[in-house]
Amino acid sequence: MITARLVATTFAAVALAGACSVGSAAQYADSATVSPHAFVTGGAGPAARAVKLTTVHLVVPKSEVGAPFNTRRNLRMPRGWTARVWARLPDARMEAWTPGGDLLVSQPDMGQITELVPDKHGTARPHTLLSGLTEPQGMAFAKVAGRWVLYVAESTEIDSYPWGAHGINGARKVLVSNLPDTDPSGDDVHRVKDLAVTSNGTIYFGVGSSSNANPDDLTMKPPRAVIMSVRPNGTHLTVVERGVRNGEGLALAPNGVVWTAVNNRDNIPYPFHRAYGGYTDAFGQVIQSYVNNHPPDEVAPVVAGRNLGWPYCNPDQDKNHPRGSLANIPFVADSLTNPGGANLNCARLPRLNVGLPAHSAPLGMSFLERSTIPAPWSGGAVIGAHGSWNRVPPRSPAVLWLAWNSSRHTLEPAITIISGFQNANGTRWGRPVDVVPGPGRALYVSDDTASAIYRVVPVR
Repeated sequence: MITARLVATTFAAVALAGACSVGSAAQYADSATVSPHAFVTGGAGPAARAVKLTTVHLVVPKSEVGAPFNTRRNLRMPRGWTARVWARLPDARMEAWTPGGDLLVSQPDMGQITELVPDKHGTARPHTLLSGLTEPQGMAFAKVAGRWVLYVAESTEIDSYPWGAHGINGARKVLVSNLPDTDPSGDDVHRVKDLAVTSNGTIYFGVGSSSNANPDDLTMKPPRAVIMSVRPNGTHLTVVERGVRNGEGLALAPNGVVWTAVNNRDNIPYPFHRAYGGYTDAFGQVIQSYVNNHPPDEVAPVVAGRNLGWPYCNPDQDKNHPRGSLANIPFVADSLTNPGGANLNCARLPRLNVGLPAHSAPLGMSFLERSTIPAPWSGGAVIGAHGSWNRVPPRSPAVLWLAWNSSRHTLEPAITIISGFQNANGTRWGRPVDVVPGPGRALYVSDDTASAIYRVVPVR
């Protein structure tokens, strides 16, 4: 069985053989040099080296012009990489390659999925594949009983569609219905859902919280803040992992385990009884300088019975050794929902495998093994980071890369490989959502702010 994100890589190989005010421009600048193994925790992998980002002009074909490309746009990428606008598509979110070599892109706000057909001009022609859906986002292909099936995650249900040589060739089947959507309402309702499929055909999907940090979500029925699974015939619906505030990114790792990239909570209060930010005892105070870097967003395997802590426990890199390391992070009790650890003993939770800088807002995630992407990049995963809304200065949107440690079956902390979407004043002209490998040794990056799909060609 070929599964989930692996469809994209398989096709590619076969088809082409402090409390502070808004800062200065310098505060928004992306780092020019990053190390892909700055926090390597052991195991095999490419030799540690620095990756210098350079300014690369984003090529815009005449057929794809229009705001925000009515002015010259540049990206920051490793030297030798190229980038061009491959297609324009409003509300472009998650991506999945069809078995025939076209790219499906979900458009949740428009209730549709569009099929992009590559043309001879180096761009793509759009064709509406499905419409009238309820906030569709995640998609994946898999073979079931020798036949291709397209799975789609709507905000209310998980669907399957039989797929033939010319696309959908049969009726939709609803595998899971009545999923939490807008009800019950909360202060931060996460509607859209991603999905991934394992080698045995099990479908994993996320159900986000309805709030920033309200424990009521934990007892809702149907459940929220979880990763669930279901068999391809719609049976054995199971909660696999809990305490997952908003696990939008789901992807299948080289060892067959599903991983999730999680948007963590906002406006976190200071969790320690000590002086900080001008307070003699800052416990329970919301202080911008602390919020800016806490808690890290989460990247973790989906393990049966695991609890990622939300909303009672938060990963805190300040308690790590070495201090600030975003690998193997311990959890600390939330001072608002879990003072003194009364509701959950955070020390007993397995440490967070990988953290991303706070408020990165990770969305789509893909592993690059068995793709045509060149080494060393093929030995890792990519994540589309949407950027912050409540950080001062704002966290920049970016594409992140995380090395896969094959000896320990884990990901290493991220480096930025594509940036430049944020202007000097902190506004954004673009925000990456999903990143998938595809034909021509290229990465295809969706952007729901610029309404675009970029074709990025990496080199060693």
